[in-house]
Formats: sequence, structure tokens, C-alpha cells
Amino acid sequence: MTEEEFHNALTWFQIVLSPLTMFATSKIRAPYGRHKQAGWGPEIPVRWGWIFMESPAVFLFLIVFFRGEKSTEIAPLIYLTMWQFHYVHRTLIFPFRMHTGNKQMPLFVVLSAFSFQIMNVYVNAWHLSHFSTPHRYTGDSWLTDPRFVIGLALFALGFVVNIHSDTILIKLREQGGGDGVYQIPMGGMFRFVSCPNYLGEIIEWIGYAISTWSLPGFAFALYTVANLVPRAFSHHEWYEQKFENYTSFRRKAVIPFLA
Repeated sequence: MTEEEFHNALTWFQIVLSPLTMFATSKIRAPYGRHKQAGWGPEIPVRWGWIFMESPAVFLFLIVFFRGEKSTEIAPLIYLTMWQFHYVHRTLIFPFRMHTGNKQMPLFVVLSAFSFQIMNVYVNAWHLSHFSTPHRYTGDSWLTDPRFVIGLALFALGFVVNIHSDTILIKLREQGGGDGVYQIPMGGMFRFVSCPNYLGEIIEWIGYAISTWSLPGFAFALYTVANLVPRAFSHHEWYEQKFENYTSFRRKAVIPFLA
């Protein structure tokens, strides 16, 4: 098997993994955050677990990307910037904005996410700088292609929604006094859905998939949907159970007006 065949097989494996992940996470809630459960083995502090499990998306991505022969071309460099905008924040900034207190998360969750990111990084970074369709990302013509422009705009929109929603949640925890205190978030896209932070991330990676117009981009966007949509429904159900008046807000779980 050539490396290109291996890369393609791994990409398709990620696509096949998506519906399996959606089925599993719709049946079993990931045991961290408000859905934390006992019985999942050893635990580590949430902040350091988060940093470790997301770290390949920052550091390994850079290593793999710059090994590619197309790594100095303008379009791949723009995609690299998009990716790093999200993951530098998610890995090195967001964990220090969270009010984690003494919260722990299962090591199993951390290692599972870490393993996925290694695969995801290889699939996407190596595509952008090495296996991308010949000449697609070369020169200036791709930078004016509607797919590139629309995808970039969607990514930027999703990034703003994601960060703004996280900020609302963080400030709410500050006002509530920290650990174990939950309130109903208000404002921004919370007017429409219970989990706009997840909605923003989904929009980001759909935008990335459109902008790169690639199978690896599609694979990651699909997996993001498969992973976050069931968790959004779990969050929505949790809000309805915890707050008696929550249904009066008429919010959906993750897609405004639909679901």
C-alpha cells in the first residue's frame, strides 16, 4: 500500500467512524462536564486533560503540514491559519478561561480524543500540503473561487459564534460563583439554541470543508456533526430537567428553528 492509498483509506475510515460515533454518543453521554459519571477509570484535572487531548491539532499539525512540498503556497497557508485560529484558542487559551476548579475528567476521554486528533491531523494537514489535487491550490485563481470565498466566510462566522457563546458561558459561571452553579445562558445565539458554541464549531468545519473542497475536510466536518449534535441534545435535555421554565424559551438544541 502506497502512502497515498493509506491516506485515502484513513480518510474513509474517519467517514465511516462518524455514524458509529453519532450512534454511540446518542446512547452514552460523554462522561465529562455536566454529564460527568463515576466508573470511567482514572481521572486527571480538566484543564490539563483538555490541553493534552487537543495539542496534536496545534503542534503535530504544524510538523506534518510543513513537511509537505506545497506548504509555502498561499491557499494551503490560509487553511493552516484557519485551522490554527481555532485550535490555538481551543488548546492554549480556552482551557485557561474555563472555571474548572477541582474538576476532573476521565483519562479514557482524554486519550480517545488525543488518538482521534492524531488521525485527523494527519488526514487534513498532509492533504493540504502534499496530497491535494494538483494545481487546485496553486496560484491566485483558487482564492477567488466561490467555494473558497463562501467557505472562508462560513468559517469566520462559525468562529465568532463559537467564541462569543463560550464567553457568555464563562461570564455566567463567574457570576454564579464557580463550580456546581449553573444558570440559564442568555443573549447571542442562546436566544435560538441551547448549544450555540457547538453550532459555531459545526459551521466552522463545514466552512472549512467547502473552502478546501476536499474529502478530508468533508470527513472532519461530518465527524464534528456526529460528535457534537448528540451532545447538544444531551445538554438541551439537561437544561429542561434542571430548570422548570426552560421550555418557555422555545429554544432548539443546536439548529435554530429545527432541532
